[in-house]
Amino acid sequence: MKKIFISVILILLYLSVISCGSSSNLDLSNINTANEKATIGTKILYKKIEEISKQGIAFGHEDATAYGVGWKDDGGKIQSDVEKVTGKFPAVHGFDVGHIELGRSHNLDTVSFELMKNHIKKIHKEGGMITISWHLNNPLSGGSSWDSIPAVASILEGGNQRKKYELWIGRLSSFLKSLQDEKGDYIPIVFRPFHEMNGSWFWWGGENTTPKAYKQLWKETYSLLKKQKVNNLLFAFSPNTLSSKEEFDTYYPGDDFVDIIGVDVYNHDGDEAFTKSLISNIEILKNKARNSNKPYALTETGNTKFGENPNWWTEALYPGIEGTGISWVLVWRNARPNHFFASFKEDVAKEDFKDFEELKEILFLPEVKKIDY
Repeated sequence: MKKIFISVILILLYLSVISCGSSSNLDLSNINTANEKATIGTKILYKKIEEISKQGIAFGHEDATAYGVGWKDDGGKIQSDVEKVTGKFPAVHGFDVGHIELGRSHNLDTVSFELMKNHIKKIHKEGGMITISWHLNNPLSGGSSWDSIPAVASILEGGNQRKKYELWIGRLSSFLKSLQDEKGDYIPIVFRPFHEMNGSWFWWGGENTTPKAYKQLWKETYSLLKKQKVNNLLFAFSPNTLSSKEEFDTYYPGDDFVDIIGVDVYNHDGDEAFTKSLISNIEILKNKARNSNKPYALTETGNTKFGENPNWWTEALYPGIEGTGISWVLVWRNARPNHFFASFKEDVAKEDFKDFEELKEILFLPEVKKIDY
């Protein structure tokens, strides 16, 4: 009797979703997510990500509403450097949960987890998309993500830090399951753990582990989160700048464990080299996405030559992403006047950023909110 009751409830929930707004013709049975128990909202987000790529490229910013150049959230009206320049909020909002594993009240960039939770709820309500990364500490040494002491083997099943890692996953799970809307439904999240694994600057990547161990870490993390009944995640896999398809495949854990593929490409070597790198890297993604039937995105990017080119947005970034089919582009955080990635009021590229925002292909929150599917 209990099973029948639960089945009826699920059917009613399904009917309520497909009978309203943009989901009126949505067949959830045809949306295949890595986690077969993904919530309805999570499957709808997956479909929306696919649809975004057909209409343009959603613009995203890390910690967009938590702080900016010269300000921090003061508990008042939500603000952002991007909104102050363009009048619009980003469509995609990135957050990082590094230090959630330690039981801290603030993440590694001093953002309160309560504030993060509050902002995620508000952004979701307004139709924005949330992506979360995890710069977790080194479980073996106690150092930061950038402590390159090899530690992956220690947290795999049978490793001497396994119990610690399971505790960390439990804390992460509690936070992710606390992300609920006003109705009590779980807010869907694009979760991007263990990124840039083809570089050696994090303890989980490059020379600090092996591809086999990395793949196993991904799969076991995926399984642990499922065991904790975290069913509101889409899993995004994103290496750093790639030299070949083979480099991507070296660390790829498999289609069954990934929903979205991405790549992180920053401008380190000048605008011309950056644009060429974007084109070649996104082409690798596109081919992989076509074969795996998955959406793809530029999951991190930005100009490290802070404020040098007043036309960087339209002359360097846009030519590298134009017409590529990526679902979104996310620039990193605005930490201070000499370390920022989105435009702000005093930025020399402010006017060019406005021109970038006005491009038909580039979608901010108001445009993405209207997307029908």
